[in-house]
Amino acid sequence: MYTTINEDGIINNYATEPEMYYSEYPSPEQQSRYAFQGAIAGVFVMAIVLVALVAS
Repeated sequence: MYTTINEDGIINNYATEPEMYYSEYPSPEQQSRYAFQGAIAGVFVMAIVLVALVAS
């Protein structure tokens, strides 16, 4: 942690910043998994909307 003290004696603490890195493009397997998760999420949202319409 990085600490500074100003002329009035007030202490400021700064968190250490993590090392940055570039992300990698997802593999075809990951892309298909993301598409499957998106489809499941779409079906889930559609089911919630249909239940709300039937209940109202």
